[in-house]
Amino acid sequence: MFSINDYDYDLPDALIAQEPVEQRDCSNLLFLHKKTGNITHHTFNHIVDLLLPSDILVVNNTEVIPGRLHGVKDTGGKVEILILDYTMPPASEQEADRIYKCLVKSSKRSKPGTILYFKSGLKGKIINSNDEIYTVKFSCVENFDNLLYKIGETALPPYIKRGVNNKLSAADRKTYQTVYATHKGAIAAPTAGLHFTDSLIAKIEAKGIRLLKITLHVGYGTFIPVRVTDVREHKMHSEKYNVLPETAKIINSAKANGNRIIAVGTTSVRTLEYLSNSNGEISSGNGSNDLFIYPGYKFNIVDAMITNFHLPKSTLLMLVSAFAGAKNIFKAYDAAIRNRYRFYSYGDAMFIA
Repeated sequence: MFSINDYDYDLPDALIAQEPVEQRDCSNLLFLHKKTGNITHHTFNHIVDLLLPSDILVVNNTEVIPGRLHGVKDTGGKVEILILDYTMPPASEQEADRIYKCLVKSSKRSKPGTILYFKSGLKGKIINSNDEIYTVKFSCVENFDNLLYKIGETALPPYIKRGVNNKLSAADRKTYQTVYATHKGAIAAPTAGLHFTDSLIAKIEAKGIRLLKITLHVGYGTFIPVRVTDVREHKMHSEKYNVLPETAKIINSAKANGNRIIAVGTTSVRTLEYLSNSNGEISSGNGSNDLFIYPGYKFNIVDAMITNFHLPKSTLLMLVSAFAGAKNIFKAYDAAIRNRYRFYSYGDAMFIA
């Protein structure tokens, strides 16, 4: 299962979710038993019935920033940029100029020294570029973070298309965000978490299930297609993570006691496994995660996962294939298509255990 073509499938365009469901936890939920391949169908708010009181549920609390900005270049041409590596600096440095890696979209390639003008007095200067990623220095009179949240847009995935100009709705900034998002830095949502509501979390915790939070800032790599024939040659982009010592301690204790560690989303899976060892323990800390999981990988920590349905030939589809077996995954995807499940970021969910 190392050929990119092994991860292809046909999906009707009508099943690509363009809008979220009206009630987050009323999306569909496919339950896949990874050992038997058995499949059952549920509504997501029934996930609590599929969980055990001894389970540990691990979620990613990254917050999607409104990192897309529209402006003009000093030459007069329109420009669109997307901030890729946003970080909130210490309070003492928040009024200083900011330098970020960005994608820059314009009719002509932007050269170093080009000045970019945005709304509310925000300016940018292109410092350099490397492999289509630009370094941009931003300056403004008021607080940069306040200004970004005032004029920036949430960058939805390219397969979500909203008419001729692909305009976002005012609700997207809230709906494309988990209810437990608290750490700013992602450019894309950890979409498996979009199905949870505060009331559903309360029911889960009332059952005795522990919900733990870790952070992985979902980056540009989530949108990059695999361009190699042999998937083993693909290189993942690094994404910043943070796991607190107390969180790692709880997970290690639960794992040692035989409790299930259930990861919500592939980002949680990758973070837990990146920090794991072969003894079934994880370490705490912060850094950059470039772990690429594909069939043949041995999982050390994660016993079950909640995830959405992923794009053909994507690294995410390879990850779930590694976890449940490609045969089971494609059987589940076929069942989801036949039952008119909604796919991708605003789509339905799958519980694999």
